[in-house]
Amino acid sequence: MMATVRELLDVLIRVVSGGPVALARVIDVTGSGPRSIGTAMLVSSSGEVIGSISAGCVESAIVESARGVLVDGQAVVERFGVADPEGLAVGLTCGGEIEVFVERVTARRLPDLLALQRDIAAGRSVALVTGLDAAPRWQLVYPAGDPPDGIPGDTWNSVRCGRSGTVGADEDQAAFPPRAFVHSFGPPARMILAGANDFVRALSRLGGQLGYRVTVVDARETFTTPARFPAAQEVIVDWPHRYLRAERAAGRLDARTVVVILTHDAKFDVPALAEALDIEYLAFVGALGSRRTHDDRLTRLLEMGVAPDRLRRLRSPVGLDLNARTPDETAVSIAAQIIADTAGGSARPLAEGSGPIHR
Repeated sequence: MMATVRELLDVLIRVVSGGPVALARVIDVTGSGPRSIGTAMLVSSSGEVIGSISAGCVESAIVESARGVLVDGQAVVERFGVADPEGLAVGLTCGGEIEVFVERVTARRLPDLLALQRDIAAGRSVALVTGLDAAPRWQLVYPAGDPPDGIPGDTWNSVRCGRSGTVGADEDQAAFPPRAFVHSFGPPARMILAGANDFVRALSRLGGQLGYRVTVVDARETFTTPARFPAAQEVIVDWPHRYLRAERAAGRLDARTVVVILTHDAKFDVPALAEALDIEYLAFVGALGSRRTHDDRLTRLLEMGVAPDRLRRLRSPVGLDLNARTPDETAVSIAAQIIADTAGGSARPLAEGSGPIHR
């Protein structure tokens, strides 16, 4: 059974209460790896194996490592690449590479495990940061608020964005060794769409396909109904700027949150943009409209006191130049820009570049 730490957490808490457990986690995947980052496997002190890392390719080698870790307590990083079809070495048949971190977990980890269990059950975003050395340290880090003391900048950036993966600590930081694994847990990233029109309906469908939890918000009760936006998880009747303010105060926005204003009406979109641009940690803020509408918005936002440096964060007119005409085409254009901005892409045609396609 292939599983993630989230799925194995209850079992891990139960088993570790009775004795040490070896926890193996995929911490990095290159190419066509068999499983995603965070896939996990447990090996108990009695020899029971729970979960799977690679559907059988490297399981036996990881079990052997786990047994050694249970004996001497020294965590290890195992790397598996392409198997040699003519040899006997353990490897992957899929052409990819994975790194697996294997560590001994004892009852002294129970406070962290129980806190992680509570946070996940409550829907709170949290990351378990693990130092990748022989005697790993754990720390639960929360993306809300300021970074805790001793957390390096690259680690904090991963926590804020809800990314899981390995990071390298800054040289002047001693909280973790040169490498650490950030294992993020929490609800899906949010996409908040202001407006109740065909463009919002099209983008809500695409946002859901991209894994976002989509919220549609508009103050016009007649148009803002779940029946008109079946792909959205939430359909809210409220003024968009008031809704954003309340969500911010409640701590339900984070550095993964995307806000797109598609109301096409100054009395809605200008206050909403002013509110969104005041939330400096949002991943993306965009607004639909012509260049004339954009210029008018900028003037109004400046008159409201929005600072020029905040205005530079605004993606308007939102979307990439696809010569899009229909709501569905426009949604693709906007979604493409969101992906490029949040993932660090250039949005250039791949044929014009060189080197690896995936970075």
